[in-house]
Amino acid sequence: MKVVAICNRKGGCGKTTTAVNLAAEWAARGLRILLIDLDSQGHAGLGFGIRAGSRAPAVHAVFTRPDFDLREAIRDTEVENVAVAPADPSFEGGSADQGVYALDRQLRLPSIAERFDVVILDTPPSIGSLLINALAAADGALVPMVPHALSAEGIQQFSRLFFRVASMIKPDLRLLGIVPVMVNPRIGHQRRVLEAVAAEFGAHRVVGGIRMDISLAEAFAAGEPIRAFAPNSRGASDYSDLADDVSHIWELPRSTSRPMGHSNLGG
Repeated sequence: MKVVAICNRKGGCGKTTTAVNLAAEWAARGLRILLIDLDSQGHAGLGFGIRAGSRAPAVHAVFTRPDFDLREAIRDTEVENVAVAPADPSFEGGSADQGVYALDRQLRLPSIAERFDVVILDTPPSIGSLLINALAAADGALVPMVPHALSAEGIQQFSRLFFRVASMIKPDLRLLGIVPVMVNPRIGHQRRVLEAVAAEFGAHRVVGGIRMDISLAEAFAAGEPIRAFAPNSRGASDYSDLADDVSHIWELPRSTSRPMGHSNLGG
């Protein structure tokens, strides 16, 4: 099992869209995916039509209850090979008091680690205990960004945290890449920002490239990934290419013959 954190210090940069659509693309390739929604806004779950009820178990209990079993929060979706652990919209970040390895301890239990091939962590847009927990649990990180100056600053802020976590908490944490989203190649400012990011972090760190496509927003509103909602759209094509690019960088298996099933998704 591999764990990827989708991160950026700045909000509105396509983290959740990327998490949802990578989950769907890898699932379509036969990988068993668990999408964990660490942002209390709960949008990642909505991308698959899942929202935690007011009393339903949610992933944020990992950070507040030492006796909580993450399997209680995992829910099947209508997309084959994808399960979601939805967010608790009432969670307050300051109440995360189980230490930086709280999430990692849960994910490495055999009941989770043997059940899924890839865990995707959709993270909140803030530097705090949840993001540090996500990075401490992750094997790699992807950083979506909208190519404008403020987003570039967000990457710089995130990179400082990333390398601090990699040096002090998770030595084998890997930066898989920076993913430009909402790209319009005709906009000169975007090209200049991407050139600056490539110069600072290395051109090999800039992966994929998701073009502007209203279908991506419409798919979210419908509670579906883009490959199901508009399979012939630019967004579907771009996220398919991104899934292949990251699979190659990260050496993910192309597929698995093991069915996901549902028997171990309960408490």
